[in-house]
Amino acid sequence: MSRLRRILAVPETGLLVPLVAFALIFLCVDRTFLCPNSVAAMLRAVAFIGVIAVGQTWLMVVGEIDLSVGSVAGLCAVVASWVMKNAGWPTEAGLAVGLAAGALTGLVNGLVAVRLGIPAFIATLGMLYIARGLNYLLCKGYPIYPIPERLVAFGKGEPFGVSWAFVFLVAAVIVGDLCLRRTVFGRKVLATGGNAEVARIAGIDTGAVKISCYVLTGMLAAIGGMLLMAQLNVGQPEIGTGWELDVIASVVIGGVSLFGGVGTVAGTFLGLLIMQVVRSGLVVSGVNTHWQTVAVGVIMIAAVGVDLLRRRAKM
Repeated sequence: MSRLRRILAVPETGLLVPLVAFALIFLCVDRTFLCPNSVAAMLRAVAFIGVIAVGQTWLMVVGEIDLSVGSVAGLCAVVASWVMKNAGWPTEAGLAVGLAAGALTGLVNGLVAVRLGIPAFIATLGMLYIARGLNYLLCKGYPIYPIPERLVAFGKGEPFGVSWAFVFLVAAVIVGDLCLRRTVFGRKVLATGGNAEVARIAGIDTGAVKISCYVLTGMLAAIGGMLLMAQLNVGQPEIGTGWELDVIASVVIGGVSLFGGVGTVAGTFLGLLIMQVVRSGLVVSGVNTHWQTVAVGVIMIAAVGVDLLRRRAKM
């Protein structure tokens, strides 16, 4: 019994139950739901927003939020493809510029929200529009192609039956989760999100910690956008449209508290899988595709409700 209690005390255990339940329900509806090709397709589908969700997890744990990640992903993909196609820069330099653009947008978000005191919701919503506008100004609304063959080959690669983007996601989840749990900086993030005033008294530069998480989120948004760019073989201005909603939904479903201080990257990964299993299951069930969005919204509200009940139970 004590061993069972320790297992149930792990936050991710509560996410495995609905994940397995949904998978079994849809498997009963369609016996091919969990066939290797179907599973591989679901894993490839979560890769791009999943990479960004890793950064958003850190940011929401520290008590902040970034609504601009989708637009930043699109902007960085277009910047990288423009530099490689029109400026003739080598592949590595183009990717570095795209990554730097993501870091810069994250830094701006952090400075505006933390140093100027503008609420993160407003600051990052403004960056959403700025990044989307710059995106279309740079490419004039047209896709930028072709991109270097090396990137195309990378984007089309399918190691282990999935994509390189999903492999990168798994690596990001492992590193991100371990760093949040085990490193000094990770503990500073948890302390800042749990109680910023106490963390400040303890000598933690909470402002610097929050800004660092904004920069990390911007960089991972850039990587997510450029991974999709490689798969599409084009710098598409529509890359990232609407991603911010899916990213935040997966993080919240994964157990990250909206109040900060609680959450894990592993939980976010399970939240991603729950969301994708429900969406794919509704498709194979023949349900109208618009019900997918309804289902995600219901699950997200339920996840927030569970978080509120958990917080009240601790009082």
